[in-house]
Amino acid sequence: MRPLLQLRAASLIAHGLEKKRLNGAAFGPGVAGTNPRALGLVSADRGPVGTVRQEAPLSPTKTEALAGVVRWLKGAGYQFVTPGNGTLRTVRQRPGNERARDLRGVFGWSLPFEEGVLDRALVELMRTAGILVRCDSGLRSKVRVSSVGTALFLHSAYPTTQADAVFFGPDTYRFARFVLPHLPTDHGQLLVDIGAGSGAGGILAGRARPGLRVVMTDVNGSALELARANASANDVVCECVEGSGLEPVAEAPDVIIANPPFIADRGQTYQAGGGGRGEGVTLAWAKDGMSRLNAGGRMLLYAGAPVVSGRDVLREALLHEAHERSCTLDYEEIDPDIFGGELRRPAYADVDRIAAIGAVIRRGH
Repeated sequence: MRPLLQLRAASLIAHGLEKKRLNGAAFGPGVAGTNPRALGLVSADRGPVGTVRQEAPLSPTKTEALAGVVRWLKGAGYQFVTPGNGTLRTVRQRPGNERARDLRGVFGWSLPFEEGVLDRALVELMRTAGILVRCDSGLRSKVRVSSVGTALFLHSAYPTTQADAVFFGPDTYRFARFVLPHLPTDHGQLLVDIGAGSGAGGILAGRARPGLRVVMTDVNGSALELARANASANDVVCECVEGSGLEPVAEAPDVIIANPPFIADRGQTYQAGGGGRGEGVTLAWAKDGMSRLNAGGRMLLYAGAPVVSGRDVLREALLHEAHERSCTLDYEEIDPDIFGGELRRPAYADVDRIAAIGAVIRRGH
């Protein structure tokens, strides 16, 4: 590695390491209140590492290396708006797109690439993060990186066939556009992003409203790993907690945001919506949110709604649950027709269309 590139790679990792507090109060931006013993920063009999041997450098964690990749891409001016899978397939199959020739090919279109395409400093960061793998066509990245404005987000490489894949696509952009205008302006309020995935919703909320306290939950450990790195790289302080919905959160939230899985079960964490037509998780999270919100709090819910014989069955169910729990519901159809290909499946035999919806649920004072 050339000295200049080596220095740049080291500085990108150090950007996260220099913020590491060994008293356990924080572990860089994006990971608040982390137990230092669990991270190996505290010895059972010798106290915090560094108080005994000040000269020993701290090795970067995987989270810091992942965040370093994002920072490198930011410094290079990387941008990529991730389209739907149909568009991805079409573009990837065009002649000349067998291998990536630039950053967008590697991290956007998820193409394999040859040695020498990427800067060696970036390759070293990828190796440290464990996201560089060999394949029949050369090398490939195990992650993609997508942009929302000036923010960048790690998520799973295409195709997202793994059971623990971390999804990012057009729904993420619709979710963000829906949520941001409805955020409160009060400082100190607790916002919980449930089923956070890549963390895009909570992180964008934290960037837009720095006074919020942000907690992100997910049952998928792989998602939380990327969410922590995304928070760090985008300079948002938050807490990431593994668990389903609001279960791991003891405090009553002031704001809940959610983009639940809403496709009839295909065996993937990010898609499996349950409930026959995929609405089961959406309704369960909504009911729990209505019960757990602080007085005057709100839940911002983006989901897919199955429409059967002209009836929006999700809207009807949410109206009933809101009435039962003394909540109000503002409901809008954001896109009348998404995931049309799913209608070929038996689970959707009676469904006219799946609509993207946004629901603002408010709990009374």
